[in-house]
Order: sequence, then C-alpha cells, then structure tokens
Amino acid sequence: MNYLGTKSLETNRLLLRKFELGDASDMYNNWASNPNVTKFLVWEPYKNVADVKEYIQSVIDKYEKPDIYDWVIVDKISGQAIGNISVVSINEQTSCIKIGYCLGEEFWHKGIMAEAFKRVIKFLFEEAECNRIESTHDVANPNSGKVMEKCGLKYEGTLRQAAVNNQGVYDCVVRSILKSEYNHREMFTASRR
Repeated sequence: MNYLGTKSLETNRLLLRKFELGDASDMYNNWASNPNVTKFLVWEPYKNVADVKEYIQSVIDKYEKPDIYDWVIVDKISGQAIGNISVVSINEQTSCIKIGYCLGEEFWHKGIMAEAFKRVIKFLFEEAECNRIESTHDVANPNSGKVMEKCGLKYEGTLRQAAVNNQGVYDCVVRSILKSEYNHREMFTASRR
C-alpha cells in the first residue's frame, strides 16, 4: 500500500478535506449531537461544541501520520460540514481498508454519502493502492447497506451477534469491493475531480 494521508478530494457537490477546528459548530449541529445519526454508531451524541472541538483536535493531531484517512464532508454550495468518512482500520497483510461514515440527518436520501464514498474508493484504489475495501452495518440499518451497494460493495455475509453499537449487540453485515472488481468508468464518472 501507498500511504498518502488525508488528501483533499472533490466530487460534483462535495469537498472532502481534513477537519479544522472551525468545523466544530457544523459538526455539532449537523450530525454529532443527533441521536438518530449516532443510533447505529459506537459513540454517543455529543452534548456540547467544546467536546466536539476536543475530538476534532485529536483528529488534527493525527494528520501528520500518512496512514490516517479522516475526511470531513463539506457541501460546496453552502460551505457547511455535513458529515465525515474515514478509514477505521487497515490490514497491511491483505491491503484491506475498512471504512466508516456518518452524515447529518437533513442530508440523508440524497445520494451524498454514496458520492463521497465513491470518491474515497477511487482514491484508495488508484492512489493508495489498496486491494480490498470493506464496510459493515447493523442488519437493522439497511439504508447504510444501500449506500455500500451503490458504491459496488458486495454482500459477503452476516456475522451473528458479532458487534456492539449504541443499540447493543447486533448482527453485523459485511460488504466489500476488490480492486479487481473496481471500474472507475462505470462506477465513478460522477466523482471525477
């Protein structure tokens, strides 16, 4: 793999870039304080902007490492930070990257997360040279699975009672895409820089 760190990426509607402390209010207001957004995540909703700033600073402190990939998703028209997408784990032996994401509820069902995820996939396969990208979701959260399907991730199986989130222990659906399956002309033309 070729570790490049969190480079800025663009799509038609979005800018994916490193977090800045100035994103704290948007992060708090648009997604981090909303229990509907965090329902299937492993962290509780934030109670105040100060705690969000502390979290963002911890991310900023890690950006010097080339194996850290943590993007804030910015809507180009409004300039607002509306969500984030990140690499949550890397398996160097298999060149496998696991992706996690969340998006403000106001922006659901508009193809925004699929657009962001497709651009990250393009970057990870074409520039970071990984071989496999995977993501997981709670079986009770099929909309997250639909995002993954739109991005070309194939269903691999359901691991029964294999993970924990804010709902408790859950059945974990695993989806993935391999570099050999990736075709940027078919899947990512809308995400060109």
